Amino acid sequence: MIEDSGWAERKEQELLEAAIARAPGLGWNVSLADAAGRDCGLTRGERELVIPHGARDLAALLSRRHDAQAMAALADVDPKSLKIRERIFRGVQARLRAAAAEEAAVHRWTAFLAFPLNTPLALKLVWESADAIWRWAGDTATDENHYSKRAILSGILVSALAVLLESGEKAADEYVAARIENVMQFEKWKAGIKPSETARQVAEALGRMRYGRA
Repeated sequence: MIEDSGWAERKEQELLEAAIARAPGLGWNVSLADAAGRDCGLTRGERELVIPHGARDLAALLSRRHDAQAMAALADVDPKSLKIRERIFRGVQARLRAAAAEEAAVHRWTAFLAFPLNTPLALKLVWESADAIWRWAGDTATDENHYSKRAILSGILVSALAVLLESGEKAADEYVAARIENVMQFEKWKAGIKPSETARQVAEALGRMRYGRA
């Protein structure tokens, strides 16, 4: 019987570390979850207790780790000292840098999330990332602007990740700066955006990664 309440949390991170190491060779799939469990010395039952949904749970853990790393990297930055466009750029840049540090595994992770059955999970995770950036930037909107800002930023995050994986950090930074300047204008934030449009943009970007280098 497991009495340590922190056991599951520690094992989640151990499994994630094992998965990151294994993913470049195995891909992001059922086999990855099984191999990570064995690497951590867990029985199948223990592994299923910690990550009952296998590769999907690992995918969520990786995304949330990168969100946390991005926020940690921004901890010493005062967002109030920056213009709103600069805040969003810095937030997206920090999130991309976190992903770039584990690029080989992220290639496999994006390919996994690109499968149609995983699109709802991909949308949930990118929304979480966009929400974290906006909250760091000081956004307190509770009306439709709350959703439109996160919807547009979700599309930018996924597209920028595709650029990062294909062409590197410099190209990704340039892409993000251009998108913020030319597409993500404040008037468009206020205008709102349909959830179906965000889903389409995210799915298309994930598809490019799946059939490209990812």
